[in-house]
Amino acid sequence: MVAERQRSQTSLYSQDYVAWVEQTVAQLKAQDFGQVDWENLIEEVADMSRRERRRLESNLIVILLHLLKWQYQPHQRSGSWKSSLREHRRRVNRDLTDSPSLNPYLLDIWESCYREARNQAADETGLAVDGFCEACPYTVQQVLDTDFLPQNL
Repeated sequence: MVAERQRSQTSLYSQDYVAWVEQTVAQLKAQDFGQVDWENLIEEVADMSRRERRRLESNLIVILLHLLKWQYQPHQRSGSWKSSLREHRRRVNRDLTDSPSLNPYLLDIWESCYREARNQAADETGLAVDGFCEACPYTVQQVLDTDFLPQNL
């Protein structure tokens, strides 16, 4: 009986994710804990943290990329770069406000995100990667400051 119920829950999870979420929420609200698909629920909760971290990393790379392009290609500056900076800064600042535990993670990924942004900036601009600073030339405060734009070289 228990094994059959678990197969049914796993089947719903793999066949209709939204229905599985709605059923799980209803079971939790009803405190029907014996019916909850715990294995998939635990996996989903763990994935939530990973998704938040990946989103922070992705947004940080975009900010760093556009700051580099802004600084190294002043003749190419556009409103879309400024708009992208504003949007991705808003996302990062909101995420850090909503989940302060991401602040140490931001510092942990800072260097690797800068390396990714540096490589991508070289790809997008056609400039040699060696032409960009090896270490991030911006502080965390500058990167997250909605008004900061780097000066020309």
